[in-house]
Formats: sequence, C-alpha cells, structure tokens
Amino acid sequence: MTPGVAKLVVSLRSAELPIWNTCDGADLSPELRVRGLTDEMRSMAVFALNPFEPGCSFTTWIIWNLLPSPLIPEGIPTQGVVTAPVNAVQGTNDYGSIGWRGPCPPQGETHRCIFKVYGLDAMLDLTPGAGKHDLIDAMRGHVLGFGETAAMYSR
Repeated sequence: MTPGVAKLVVSLRSAELPIWNTCDGADLSPELRVRGLTDEMRSMAVFALNPFEPGCSFTTWIIWNLLPSPLIPEGIPTQGVVTAPVNAVQGTNDYGSIGWRGPCPPQGETHRCIFKVYGLDAMLDLTPGAGKHDLIDAMRGHVLGFGETAAMYSR
C-alpha cells in the first residue's frame, strides 16, 4: 500500500459471481460494497479486470465519478453517462463496448474478476467512453484510497 493512501475494504455478495452478472444471465454489473471512505474523497473509480482473457489486464468495466458511497448498486446501465441508479461516467472496456461485461469462460473453465476501487480527491474531467489508459492518466495525483476484491465464475 502506498503511504498516504487509505485502505478501502471492497466486497461482493459472495466469492462466486451470480449467473445474472455473467454472459449466461442478464450480464448486470455486480453490487460492490466499499468501506473505509473518508470525508476528503470526492469521487470513486472502479476497474474490473479478467486476467483469464488475453493480456494480463483485460478490462471488463471502467466507471468513474461515482459519489463516495458504501454501496455501488447492481445493474448500472451500459451507457457513457449514467444518471440512475447512480450518477457516474463509464468508459470503453477491452471488448470495445461501454459499461460492464461479465465473465464468459469456455465450458469447463473458471474465470476470475478482480475489482479495483479507488477513492479520489476530485471528480474527473474525462469524456464518456474513454479507455482505461485515459482513466489511469486522469487519476494520477488524485488517489486517496484503494481496495480490491475478486470473484470467480465457472461454466
């Protein structure tokens, strides 16, 4: 952990993603719970990664400008600017689409999704649909907190 960066405790409903968060169901973004947010944090950003897809940091979801909250609700629509169930901005994942794309492993395999949550000192001025490298660049110098969790999905 970087000195001066608060530890966020990030959790999901369970260690296995429910079918409705995957390609075999409605492919809804999962509910995330976040503890350890501080009053200095003005926004949150989330990266979801699937290390089983090609490339070690295959990004399946990027979302930012979430107000700091202990709950990121399930089912955030796949659009650049979101106004319900939360206000947020989403970027283009490594599948080339905006919003969440859940795991879809081949039959007989298990994939893991890693969720990285950042507490930031500002809202980010970043265009909807931006990519993960743009988000990383925009976050530089703004990270006040960090936490991560993971979940599996098997077919």
